Amino acid sequence: MANLIGEKLGARVTLVPVTTTNRIPYLQTGRVDLVISTLGRNPERAAVIDFTAAYSPFFIGVFGPASISVRGPEDLAGRTIAVTRGSMDDTSLTEVAPTTATIRRFEDNSATVTAFVSRQTDLLATGVSVAATVMQRNPALGAEYKFLLRESPNFIGLPKGETALRDRVNEIIAEAKANGTIDRLAQRWLGRPAGELPL
Repeated sequence: MANLIGEKLGARVTLVPVTTTNRIPYLQTGRVDLVISTLGRNPERAAVIDFTAAYSPFFIGVFGPASISVRGPEDLAGRTIAVTRGSMDDTSLTEVAPTTATIRRFEDNSATVTAFVSRQTDLLATGVSVAATVMQRNPALGAEYKFLLRESPNFIGLPKGETALRDRVNEIIAEAKANGTIDRLAQRWLGRPAGELPL
């Protein structure tokens, strides 16, 4: 998506790795111009940054070994769950987890995944793209999707007041939706077409 936007803007794209906790500060301090990083829109974030229209589908769920029976939040009782601190995954899990569940929060996705893969936790709460990679790279875990925490389409974040940039990126997104590019990108990277996305 970054490359598509860069091409349409006639700009050179520099990809800057970010974590869940530093991506908004990077935007606010000018280290990056746009955040395209499985970023969900919520009121707290909207108070400090602006958002474009959604550009891809995304959902957050709980994943774990087939040997553990988990069908819903009540089945998290007595279980340990790895999650990335401050993420939408964390917020969504915290809202539904019973008090007897142990939520282990890590500073970035890499640490969260490592904890689950090394069996420091029973379960993993994360986005579908992260989980898909974990399951593909670690078939011995026997991990599977357990239940949905939240449908959370991805939006692009940009600094407050960058109206002209937001409007232009929204035009690029709208064109890509209309000509099927968004669906093709979603199918390639997330394994499903984008479908209907919110503005």
